[in-house]
Amino acid sequence: MSELTSPAAPAGSTIEARPVAASERVTLLDALRGFALFGVFLSNAITWFSGRTLLPREQAQAQAAPLLEVIVNSVYQTLVNQKFITIFSFLFGLGFSIQMSRASARGGSIVPLYSRRLFILLCMGVVHLFGIWIGDILHTYAMVGFLLLLFRARSNKTVLVWAVALMVGMSLLLPVLQRYGPVLLHGADAAAELAKASQAEEAAHRAQLLTALSSDSPLTGMAGRVTYYVDTFFRINRIKWWGLILARFLFGLLAGRLLLLQDVEKNRPLLRRMLGWGFGVGGAISIAGLVMTRMRAMGLLTSQDSVWQFIINNLQEIGFLALGAGYVAAFALLFQRERWQRMQGGLAPVGRMALSQYLLQSVVSVCIYDGWGLGLIGKLPPSRVVAICFVVFAAQVALSHWWLARFRFGPAEWLWRSLTYGRAQPMRLAAGEKAADAAAS
Repeated sequence: MSELTSPAAPAGSTIEARPVAASERVTLLDALRGFALFGVFLSNAITWFSGRTLLPREQAQAQAAPLLEVIVNSVYQTLVNQKFITIFSFLFGLGFSIQMSRASARGGSIVPLYSRRLFILLCMGVVHLFGIWIGDILHTYAMVGFLLLLFRARSNKTVLVWAVALMVGMSLLLPVLQRYGPVLLHGADAAAELAKASQAEEAAHRAQLLTALSSDSPLTGMAGRVTYYVDTFFRINRIKWWGLILARFLFGLLAGRLLLLQDVEKNRPLLRRMLGWGFGVGGAISIAGLVMTRMRAMGLLTSQDSVWQFIINNLQEIGFLALGAGYVAAFALLFQRERWQRMQGGLAPVGRMALSQYLLQSVVSVCIYDGWGLGLIGKLPPSRVVAICFVVFAAQVALSHWWLARFRFGPAEWLWRSLTYGRAQPMRLAAGEKAADAAAS
């Protein structure tokens, strides 16, 4: 969660670490985080919560065959898929940069406090992962977040080189090794058989998870989540995922150092370049991927192994990053206009409570989709899932405004901060603080 840099401490003095006050926050970052949270919710719901990614290929294709579903799915693939989790990861790295600035202003080290924060986040993520939803991102952010400490004293050039190297390595070089390594080691026929066996094994794991989540017993669902996580943990794709997340963290760290979103006017030329290149490159790659997917669905592409299809598939991660950067730049530039700031600022309370609302999304979604709830898992087409997301998120926006008019933090944020600082943080706002917050908003 991003925090604004505190005023510098007087020389020779130290300031006790404390949670950031509401008046010190950067509203743009909170609003952008709220915006990203909605996109993440859409992605999670369409793919995992609804069970679509767990369905057999033929069933999923039949569910998405009507024209409305084709349109919804195309818009999702082009504009939403993986773009918003990229922004969320970027903001995590930017938040780390701001926390370093605050630690430096206090005259202290970021390592002890940041390590405690990550450990608490890891614990919360593990509970969420096994107790509520298999797609938890918190434990992954916590584990990868420890690697950010290695870059806290590195130069901007070093951070940029590592970020680019990780993006290229994880999105292009590693897939090349995955594709051609088995061929070189075992031969083409044996490699093809290994690939088929791996796909069949993954399909079996997903079918087992779908069965567990469709059960009317929450304990069966929990057991299914544990089994699936253990069975799929030691996969090379997990290394790829962690590497891509670290790259996004590092881009965020660099942006924080450059005050990219803290001082938009100063960085307006850079943001305009990000806007143009992001939408240009990211849009082109996303559209190319969509066209290839549609051609394959229509039977116009029969070979899954052509080199150009392989290249387009693995350029998608670059496209996600580019389009995510375009979204960030567009959001920041529009936020400088009073009318847009009022509209976008309505998302700021959701961003301030992003951890609580992320967890709430999981709780509401499993109640809707899992077998012990309404049992809709695997039964709804994308359009209905999207409609549910809009309704739920609108309620979250209203709830966030109501909650933060009365309390300093969201409940999960309060728990995170209290455990991090080793003492219960004051939760309820006093009457004077309410008035000050209203005047500042």
